[in-house]
Amino acid sequence: MGIVIGLILILAVSLLVLVTGLFLFTHNTVRRAEMASPAKGTFVDLTDVRLHSLDAGSGSPILLIHGLSSQLGSFNCGVIDRLAEKFRVIAVDRPGSGYSARHPKALATLDAQADALAELIGKLNLEKTMVVGHSLGGAVALALAIRHPDKVSGLCLIAPLTHMPEVVPPAFKALMIASPHMRAAIAWTFAVPAMIVRRQETLGLLFGPEKVTREYTTKGGALLNLRPSQFIASSADLYAIPANLSTLENRYTEIEIPVEILFGRGDQILNPVSNGKIFTEKVSTANLTLVDGGHMLPVTQAELTADFIKSFADRL
Repeated sequence: MGIVIGLILILAVSLLVLVTGLFLFTHNTVRRAEMASPAKGTFVDLTDVRLHSLDAGSGSPILLIHGLSSQLGSFNCGVIDRLAEKFRVIAVDRPGSGYSARHPKALATLDAQADALAELIGKLNLEKTMVVGHSLGGAVALALAIRHPDKVSGLCLIAPLTHMPEVVPPAFKALMIASPHMRAAIAWTFAVPAMIVRRQETLGLLFGPEKVTREYTTKGGALLNLRPSQFIASSADLYAIPANLSTLENRYTEIEIPVEILFGRGDQILNPVSNGKIFTEKVSTANLTLVDGGHMLPVTQAELTADFIKSFADRL
């Protein structure tokens, strides 16, 4: 009996040492990531969130919304600078992502995020603005246009999520954690080491068939994915998608504003047919443009993406 108790104590102490070590490693990694990619924008306090946004340039406003497990840095590899030459560009960290904070009890649904961005548009006195959404940000942009049509003049969607995928893309499967408590526990222990070990594999899936760019790590904000808050928010975002997306799909016919979609033919995250072509068949004001490339066009082909957005903004 004494031997069994002794073994249990050894296992308990070993587990405690392991968890403590993982926590300290995560804490130190977060500190280094934030030093390498600090907040460079301003903060706006809204009803359920505190949003971090980067405001550049002057002229007609363009709101940029990033995708899942990402930050406004996705547009900071050339898109923001090019657009700011002619327009006022507001790139925002979605609720919970990057340096934006979401109230612990606030919902992560597409509707909730769209409502927060509508409140931001009002707070910044943007009136009607053109909205750009990449990946999951495309779904948020669609929810914003449908729920708050008085806030949006047009939609420019880059590799957008428009329909429920049959399976979760492999690059995001690690985020499939239903329990909020389990998300937090994993985020502060195993998540960071696992992300570091699988970094090349995950980025390969995200960027393929294109190469991962060097500037994505710091300028693109990729290091901030190592923060537990980002892991928790991304997991919540992923789980919240089904709550609204199917309803949104049934309301696409209500969209009357111009919509332009840019998709990479080789996108390995979202299917250009189900998320691009099928969408344009439902929305008479929508057009689809296909180019050679993958999912991360704002990073890998910043000039092409910026020119696509500029061309649409000029027409608006």
